[in-house]
Order: sequence, then structure tokens, then C-alpha cells
Amino acid sequence: MSTEVQIHERLPLAQAIPLGLQHVFAMFGATVLVPFLTGLSPSVALLSSGIGTIIFLLLTKSRVPAYLGSSFAYIAALTIFVKGQHNPSSAMGGVLAVGVVYVIIYFLMAAFGTRWIHKIVPPIVAGPVVAIIGLSLTPTAISMAANNWPIAAFTLALAALLSVYAKGFLKIIPILIAIIAGYFVATIMGLVDFKPLYASLNTLFVFPVKLGSDFRLPSLDKVAMLAMAPLALVTIIEDLGHMIVLGNITHSDPIENPGFHRVLLGNGLATVVASFLGGPPVTTYGENIGVLAVTKVYSTFNIWMAAIIAIIFSMFNPLQAAIMSIPTAVMGGVTILLFGMIGTAGLRTLIEAKVDFSETKNLIIASVIFALGIGLPDHGVAWATIVGITLNLVLKGHTENVKVSSSVKKQSKVR
Repeated sequence: MSTEVQIHERLPLAQAIPLGLQHVFAMFGATVLVPFLTGLSPSVALLSSGIGTIIFLLLTKSRVPAYLGSSFAYIAALTIFVKGQHNPSSAMGGVLAVGVVYVIIYFLMAAFGTRWIHKIVPPIVAGPVVAIIGLSLTPTAISMAANNWPIAAFTLALAALLSVYAKGFLKIIPILIAIIAGYFVATIMGLVDFKPLYASLNTLFVFPVKLGSDFRLPSLDKVAMLAMAPLALVTIIEDLGHMIVLGNITHSDPIENPGFHRVLLGNGLATVVASFLGGPPVTTYGENIGVLAVTKVYSTFNIWMAAIIAIIFSMFNPLQAAIMSIPTAVMGGVTILLFGMIGTAGLRTLIEAKVDFSETKNLIIASVIFALGIGLPDHGVAWATIVGITLNLVLKGHTENVKVSSSVKKQSKVR
């Protein structure tokens, strides 16, 4: 097996299914956490993520290996309307508005092109943004691991050792093996609560969307729509950061091919569908990008498998319960590695672009992006990106960095 599996390659089902399951494990906790916090149905959120990812893959021509899960940016607004006002229909109207904003910006980008994105987001902006996407997530990973450091350390160590020393197929499923092994050790230590799993056996199959229950047609509530629609601009910027990370990891350029406008259309229509199912808005997930970085398996076929598995899980109660019973510390151990890999991908961007930090402009841009991205508690990545782009356009610097950036871009296309 080659060192890397490229986006267009398709592995046999016997390998693609466990690789897809590995992606499901990576996204599961965060995807079901959003509905738990907001009062929506976890099963519906899981179904929405699976269907949304398939929509995304179709509209991006299976050229972007990204998984779509529940977005954290809308938790506060969803909670107000679902838990506070007991009005899920209004909440879904807000979710619908988010998807519409995505589609509108898609049409604007389709009309004016996407080449300008590379001009306003050169390596000096892209590198730090990519780094803070990972680093800003690490506190979550650390807090999860802190529930039981020995278990987290064991899981992390095993994932790292397998990533470096394993051979053949084992080398590309280190996260899956580490989670299973961590779960086994945690079970021996008496840290796994099997009561929910036993209870789930009483109802094997569930139908996430039920008429008169979870299913609500979105109502065009102006207050909900105005509360949630502007937040789409935040997640769009975060999507841009994720595409920069993906391009760096997979040696591709999703912003140009298939185009960032297609990424937005896929994400927007997936969110529109989620609004009719009763789920939260969906967005590309850093956890799954981390899996790509660790395994070097970029095939979108595995993301298809993950989406199908997620849909099956949304309907099979014991499978959901089994994954929910995984101790937080086990997931904390693997997410330390996943988020850390995203952070180092940003540093790799700066190194490959040979960014000159003796130039004051570059030093200021990187410093401000790092400070805002890590320091701001809410949407720090989005604000850091906006400020970084602005500083790059306003501050004067030498033209040699632009030449270096273009040469690096040519090299990346050759690869």
C-alpha cells in the first residue's frame, strides 16, 4: 500500500468500511453534543449529518474529503428558541435562513469567481489561520482527557505508535484501533457505564424523523431568521479555513477545484435539508480533517462510507448507545492528536512558503492572528481570519513574498 491514498482512489469495501467508521467515531461526540445542549433530537442530528455529507459530496463532485457535522456556532440561538420558547419550528426557520445565506453567497461567487481568494489569503494569512483552527480546539481535547489522564495517555500513545510503526492496513486505522483499545482498558477499570446500552436493547430501531414529533416544517419567524442568518458569515469563514487546511494536507486546491462556491452550495443545501428534518445547521468538521492528516488516506469514498454509517446509526439504537458509552477520556486522547495535527499543518504551510519573519508586516500579521484566534472565546478563528486578511491588504511589505507564494502554488499543483 502506498504512503498516501489520494482523493480519487477507492479502497476495497473491507478497508473502506472501517475507515469510514473511524471518521464516524471522530465526529460522533461533537455532532450529538449540539442537539443535547439545544434540545433537538440527537438521532435527527446524526441523520442530518449523514444526508448533508452526501449532498455535499455530490455537489463538490467527490473532490473534497470533508464530513459535515452539527455546527457549534448556532448553539445559543437554537437554545433560545427550542428550550427557551419551546418553538422548534421557529428554530428551523432560522436554520433555513442560514442555508439560504450560503446559497446566495454561492451565486455571488459563481458569478465573480474564486481566484481572488488566494490573493487575499496568501500563506502568511493561511498558515496561522490553519494553525489556530487546531490550537483553538485543543482546550476541548485537554478537558476531555482530564477526566482520566492514564486512559487518555494510553489511547494517545497507542494512536501515535500505530501511526508511526504499524504496517499495512493497521497504519491507516490508528484512531479506530486506539479508541477500541482504550474502550477495552476503560472497561477493565470499571469506567464504562453499560446501563444505557442495555436499555437500548429494548428498542432496537428508531425512526429519527416522526410526523408530529421531531418533524416540524420551518416557520418563517423573522426574529429567528434574523438571529441566525448573520452567523452564517462566521461559519463560511471557518469553512474557508478548513478548505485551506484540506488543501495543505491533501496537496490539492479545493478553493479552485471544485471551487469554494461549490463547497458553500453543498454546505448550504445540506443545512436547508437539515431544517426540514429538524436538525441543527451543519458544517465541515476539523475532527475529520485531523483523521486525514494522521492517516494520510484522503479518499472521498471513505467519507461516503462514513455518511452511510451515520445514517444507519441514526436508526439503530444500540449502535448509538455503544458509541455514547465510550469514556470521554478515550476520545480526549485521540482528539489531542487530531487537533494537534491540524495545528502543525499550519506551521507546515509557513515553512513550505518560506515566509520571511524578519519582515515586520509578516510578523505582525501572524502575531495578531495567533493572539486573536487562541485568545477570543467566541468565534476566534473567524475574527482572526478577518483581521489577518485586513492587515495583509492594508500593511505594506516587499513583493518578494508574493513571488514566493506563487511559486509554492505551482509546486503544489505539480504534486
